[in-house]
Amino acid sequence: MTTTATAEPSARASSMPERSSETFDMLIVGAGISGIGAAWHLKTQSPATRFVILETQDDFGGTWRTHRYPGIRSDSDLYTFGYRFKPWTGAPIASADKILSYMQEVIDEKDLARHIRYRHRIDSANWSGEDRLWHLEVTRLDTNESLRFSTRFLWMCQGYYRHAQGYTPEWPGMDRFKGQIVHPQNWPEDLDLSGKRVVVIGSGATAATIVPAVTAQCGHVTLLQRSPTYFITGRNANVLADTLRELDIDETWIHEIVRRKILFDQSVFTRRCETEPEVVTRELLGGVKAYLGEDYDVARHFTPRYAPWKQRIAFIPDGDLFRGIRSGKASVVTDEIDTYNETGLLLKSGTQLDADVIITATGFNLNVLGDIAFSIDGKPLDFASTVSYRGLMFTGVPNMLWVFGYFRASWTLRVDIVADFICRLLKEMEARKATVVTPALRPQDQGMPLSPWVDPGNFNPGYIMRGLHLLPRQGDRQPWKHGQDYMTEKDELPAADLGDGALIFK
Repeated sequence: MTTTATAEPSARASSMPERSSETFDMLIVGAGISGIGAAWHLKTQSPATRFVILETQDDFGGTWRTHRYPGIRSDSDLYTFGYRFKPWTGAPIASADKILSYMQEVIDEKDLARHIRYRHRIDSANWSGEDRLWHLEVTRLDTNESLRFSTRFLWMCQGYYRHAQGYTPEWPGMDRFKGQIVHPQNWPEDLDLSGKRVVVIGSGATAATIVPAVTAQCGHVTLLQRSPTYFITGRNANVLADTLRELDIDETWIHEIVRRKILFDQSVFTRRCETEPEVVTRELLGGVKAYLGEDYDVARHFTPRYAPWKQRIAFIPDGDLFRGIRSGKASVVTDEIDTYNETGLLLKSGTQLDADVIITATGFNLNVLGDIAFSIDGKPLDFASTVSYRGLMFTGVPNMLWVFGYFRASWTLRVDIVADFICRLLKEMEARKATVVTPALRPQDQGMPLSPWVDPGNFNPGYIMRGLHLLPRQGDRQPWKHGQDYMTEKDELPAADLGDGALIFK
């Protein structure tokens, strides 16, 4: 791809105010797991492409930089959450600091740091058909300067939720509570839980991580959930990886072999969740009972109302959550909140749950493409009115690419294969001498049935259901479907026909 000079008058849009600007071939939004992976692939597969990464936070890492609550760890194994190109050598479930160290090595190995601009918030992005460029208005947060960037391509790697603030439902009486209310996404560095009565509201991976991490220091911690969720228990180790290391196999080989084995096992498990959900449910609950004993009310507190894999299943390494409950230092209450009061929570059953600190591990606010004001030739862009091309581009939107990972597998798996596709697309454009590519429905696609980005009957976590109306639509055939299945997509995406008429090159 031909590079573009920076800050030259000819590179400026005539309609833009006169001030300094930089122009790139590719602008990557976000320096999290997606953005760093995108940059690695771009530098490896398309080295002539001149690119920059803009990141709002003051350092790389995304999720692993935002969340600083006690015990923060992956809920996916690092053999698949790690990049395809970078072997993971530690325990399968890793803490945030180890994931950040891994990402730092990737940045250092490809000299990516010089491409990253931290504390840069993108306020608006307008596609100019005349210039064939995206023009971005950006605020540099440490100096409050207004900057402009222009780019041929936007590669959206900003993740799926709003980093500034998590989702907390509005319950009656919250202003009456005399203690402290904390959302894990905004964890205070000076929060002292020593000897405190702590209630953690939620039943997902975040709640299941915080409870065992704070149990030792609290007077008592209660996990309060409206309804149970599924968990998988097991050792935080991979027997196959450990065996291969004993045989002195190269780490690159170990990474690939273990990765393939885990993906195969996950595919089998997902299929079993569809074909024999009752059997899988018994197996998952059996893992819980092995820690809590037959006398514990697993039916009430750990038996969900939905079938396995309709929502994400978190891994509980070495059963730490259940060991805390078994010890008596932690407990579970399954009930709904009626109101907050001065000393804690009044539940709908009439039970009073007193607390000094209430932690609302109640989820995320879905963020559709970074809360950026997008427009095309000055007309506001509504992504919900578009149809997704293979889950990574949008009808009528030129030169924009999107990474949105898998719900039932590691997010990073899609980073790798989407990056392969994008680098292939750039080569195709160079061969065609094209500077613009825009997905468009073909004549045979006109009038096809459209459905939500994700089928609520197939996967329905709260953050998706709350924001589903904001997401693009999908069709009933390729290339307009987004099946959320890595094992299928890993073969389909590399073989995708770029000349099938669904992409308009100019």
